Amino acid sequence: MTPDERPQYALPLVIRVERAAPPARTDALEGAARAVLYFLTDPRVTVTHRTARIRVYPPVPVDDWPADLARLQVTGTELEDPQPPGPVPPGTPVLWLNPELPMTAGKAMAQAGHAAQLAWWRLEPRGRSEWKGSDFELAVRAAAVERWAELTASGLPVVRDGGFTEVAPGSCTVVADLPALVLVGQRPAGAVGGDVLPVAAVAGVAVEA
Repeated sequence: MTPDERPQYALPLVIRVERAAPPARTDALEGAARAVLYFLTDPRVTVTHRTARIRVYPPVPVDDWPADLARLQVTGTELEDPQPPGPVPPGTPVLWLNPELPMTAGKAMAQAGHAAQLAWWRLEPRGRSEWKGSDFELAVRAAAVERWAELTASGLPVVRDGGFTEVAPGSCTVVADLPALVLVGQRPAGAVGGDVLPVAAVAGVAVEA
């Protein structure tokens, strides 16, 4: 059975969006990534990251979401940053977004969560322990256009989208750049994290108002 023939699952994320005070876009993306990491390790189901509050649910079939989750799905979820995100402190893991691939906030949240998942699978036990000990500190930023090709060819975990929504199949959406992966030399040529998904892709964001 090929990967495409296996049952496909999604890890649903639900973000609370108050109309009067919606979360900032970067907070939502970083919160989604941290929520996935906590789900993989605790599993914690709700994470608050600055202005964003995100709940993670167990994997569900991609084409058969439970009714209580399906009713929350909103196509084209969009959020804005009230001001540009600040500089990333040295040594912080960064999930670099494709600078030339527009995505709604909901789509970008799913991609950031998927990148965090792939990075976690790639880390050795010591790297995992240190990242968890930092409360899964990370940042999500758009990569510089001139760096994107270098990042995708570096051997770091790369999310290649399945093309079900918004972007073309095989599009590289996020690169997970963790100091721990660089320090231990885990940059094998051609190692792309999105090629094999043994559990569930993070591929669903719903909105709870």
